Amino acid sequence: MSDSLEKPSAIIFGGLNTFSRALAALLVPPQGDPLVSHLRIVDKFSVSPPTTYLGPEFPKVLARPEVEYRQANLTVPSAVASAFDPPTGKPPYTYVFDLTGEVNHDRGEVIAIKMTFTVSRNIALEAAKRNVKAYVRLQQPVYETPDKGPLDEKEDVKPVKTLDIWWHETLRMLASIENLNLVILRVGFVYGPYVEFGLYALVITVASIYGYMKKPMKTIWGPGKEPVHTVHIDDVAGALWACAEWMKPLGRQQADAIAGEKILFHNDKGKVREVGGTCTPDARPVAPIFNLVDDSETTLAKGGSMITQFFGTTFEFYSSLETAMAKLKLEDLEEEINEHHVGTWTEMLQLSNPPVTHTPLNAYMDKYALSRHRLGYSNQKIKRIVGYQLKRPNFCQETIQEVVDKWKAEGSWPVLPNT
Repeated sequence: MSDSLEKPSAIIFGGLNTFSRALAALLVPPQGDPLVSHLRIVDKFSVSPPTTYLGPEFPKVLARPEVEYRQANLTVPSAVASAFDPPTGKPPYTYVFDLTGEVNHDRGEVIAIKMTFTVSRNIALEAAKRNVKAYVRLQQPVYETPDKGPLDEKEDVKPVKTLDIWWHETLRMLASIENLNLVILRVGFVYGPYVEFGLYALVITVASIYGYMKKPMKTIWGPGKEPVHTVHIDDVAGALWACAEWMKPLGRQQADAIAGEKILFHNDKGKVREVGGTCTPDARPVAPIFNLVDDSETTLAKGGSMITQFFGTTFEFYSSLETAMAKLKLEDLEEEINEHHVGTWTEMLQLSNPPVTHTPLNAYMDKYALSRHRLGYSNQKIKRIVGYQLKRPNFCQETIQEVVDKWKAEGSWPVLPNT
């Protein structure tokens, strides 16, 4: 048997606008030996011409003979079923990586259900029917945790916003599907090269603006002790693969016995009854769950100070009076600060040498970005049970330098004097 046939095959569903590009580059590097015999990536976006940001490396991955990209509407079960059919002469797919889900908090509940819950259910039901050896679901940082220290997987973490609640309900649904070799990977706030999505990409961009203006970057959420734990994109990709490899020889029953956790109900009982495929509120489905964060134990104050120092400025908190007034008028605050952010970022792009004419980076802070975030995970379980070793254990100025340097090399970040 050839080496390529001995290797597993994989499908990545969704995530082209978040993290699937990094996973694809790990599975089939632009140069070097692939980890899989065949990789199919399925999402709603077009890649030729691109309708979402692809970065400079992903087109090289797509050019590899082991890789196939398929544009599909994953809300349609028949389109999902077709995506599972392997190429002629190839064995059935071994692994499925589910990176689907709506990430825009402004889209509303109907979209959240359709693009997160329904899409994932379509994929999971087909995966169970096809008996894939591992189904790894990536769970975005959709929870709020208390300030009592890093939480392990046994703790009941709660989603707060509407979109978050349906991400959580999706996990309950997945855990209830029999014969689905499910592993759930709950990540912290992700950063890294070519990651234009998420809280930290935005904060790094905005911090550069305050450095350019030579003004302190301020927040109303003092004193900043709340955790906002981070994880590098390389570790997201690495841990997804490690979870699939861990599950493959075990099967669901044994994996549940080793790493299973109850997933409790945190939704509106009336709304759940209206959506097909949901668990009953009193159900407590079990599935293997692993947290993934780095070792930095980043807090708002620690992370904000480190990022702003990199750009030559400071991270400060509004006074208690200013904070009280701002919380009452968050919409006014949003409008006021974004007027400065967007205008100054545009100026920086225009004054760049050479000027930046296209960038995936955004300086606009919406209500979600301006709201308080508390997410503190323990990463001990994935280290102990899966044996995963972090590639990038520390969020530091060196990692920010790498991010900014790669944006500059791509032509997406302003090159200004003294930067």
